[in-house]
Amino acid sequence: MTWFLLAIAIAAEIAGTLLLKRSDGFTKLWPSIGVVFGYLTAFALLSQSLKKIDVGITYAIWSGFGIIGAAIGGMIFFNQELTKLNIIGMTIIIAGVVIMNLGGVSH
Repeated sequence: MTWFLLAIAIAAEIAGTLLLKRSDGFTKLWPSIGVVFGYLTAFALLSQSLKKIDVGITYAIWSGFGIIGAAIGGMIFFNQELTKLNIIGMTIIIAGVVIMNLGGVSH
């Protein structure tokens, strides 16, 4: 259940970030409301994940996959380019999260 909450927290953070772009500097009402809801949900669920998973691991997974999700979302929804260097960077992020998890994740 803890990992599921973390996955939903990541999805909410990605949605909030993409809606932040769509809100046009908080000048559009509904995307702005979505930003607030997305980030509140993300942090609420992140805090629940921290009850069972070490903070370093939790934050690495949350921020790493948030970065990757935002980059892919930017490509899909805003026609932003993903370069070879972007892809290499995302691969390094995933490798870092995997390496951190080799040391153990739960209390």
